[in-house]
This record gives sequence, structure tokens and C-alpha cells, in this order.
Amino acid sequence: MQNSFESIVSVLETYRGRDKVLVGGVLSQRSGESSQLGKSLLLLSAQLSHCRVVLRLFDDLSMAAYSADYGLGTTEEDSILRWMSVLNNVADQLYYPCEHIAWAADAALIKGKSDRWWTLSTVLWGTSLLLGILRSIRIILKTKRKVETSGREGHAYHREGAVSSTPELRRQIRREALTVFSSVADLCNAIHWMPPGFLWAGRFPHWLVGLLGTVSSVIGMLQMNSSEERVST
Repeated sequence: MQNSFESIVSVLETYRGRDKVLVGGVLSQRSGESSQLGKSLLLLSAQLSHCRVVLRLFDDLSMAAYSADYGLGTTEEDSILRWMSVLNNVADQLYYPCEHIAWAADAALIKGKSDRWWTLSTVLWGTSLLLGILRSIRIILKTKRKVETSGREGHAYHREGAVSSTPELRRQIRREALTVFSSVADLCNAIHWMPPGFLWAGRFPHWLVGLLGTVSSVIGMLQMNSSEERVST
């Protein structure tokens, strides 16, 4: 009980954690727009969305530091994973200035329309999600092969190291699978927010957008909790 409480506190101590809790819960409501409760929830959702945009104004440098540290991923043995990660970092890095310009245009800080910048930032977000999904799938496939190899070596040679590494490999598979589910949910919403005419853009009802957001939020909280537990051990 105490560990669960501490995990919730740890999540809420970051604005990203608060974002997952609040937005996931708010958008999951199925109240119609015509009801007062529905209108209030939509207004609250809009304010939370604006808050997230403002907080992300300060994320450029941290993202740039991460991208610079990763570079071209020369330490990554798998060339496909390496270039997926590099392209993912490029998409993430370009996302922030596009969103900043869109926000500044909406706030009348600069002249011009924000629509194209919001569209571009959504495209970059969707691209990042798609690359992340493909990357996680490849990691899962590679890790499964390692598990099979470890199992064969363990039975054949009784290698203690090979046997003991299998549980950790299986946990990695589960973590990557959760990442895939979360990113797919976000990607569905990203496409929904694209300009009309692109796939299912604009066709989702509010409750479905909220459900997908909640699924992503819950998975994100589970992953953050899992990360905290690994650090504590």
C-alpha cells in the first residue's frame, strides 16, 4: 500500500505525470457536448492542453541535449534500430519549435495563422510515434530470439548466467509491448487530429478520443511505476 502511494506521489511530482493523470481522467468522460458537465469537462480539457503546451516551451534544450548525447547512435549494434532512433530524435526535435510557433500565433505574439504549424507538429508527433512503434517491435523480436537462445544454452550447458538473464529479457519484452500499445493509442488520436480527409481524421467521437488517451495514460503510469521500482531495487 505504501509503495503504491509513493509511486502515485512520484508520478504527480512531474508535470508529465500530472498530465497523464488529469487529461486521461478528464477526456475519458462520455458526457455529451450538450450537457453542462460535458461542456465543463471540455473547457477543463482545453485549459489543461494549453498548460501542457506552455510547459513544453522549456523542453527544447533537454531534447537537444538528449539528441546530442545519442548522436548517430554509434554505440548501437543494430543499424536499423540506430537509424530509427536518430530519425525519431529528429522528429521530436522539430516538433517543439513547430508547436512553439503555433502557440505564439494563437497567443498573438507573432503574426500569421497557426493552423499549418499545428498540423505540422501533429505530423511530426505521429511520425515519432510510428518510428517508436517500429523500434519497439524490432526490439521485441530481437529480445525473443535472445530468450530462445538463452533457453537452449541453459538446457544444454546449464549456464547460470544464461538462465538468470531470461526473466529480465522477458520483462523487457513486456515493457516494449506496453510502449507499442500506448503509442498505437496515441497514434490513433494523432491521425484523428490531422486535417479532414486523411484516413480517419476528425471522425472519432469525443468518448473514443478520451478512451484512447486514458489507455495511453494508464500505460504511461504503469511504466513510470515500473521504472521507479527498478531504480529502488
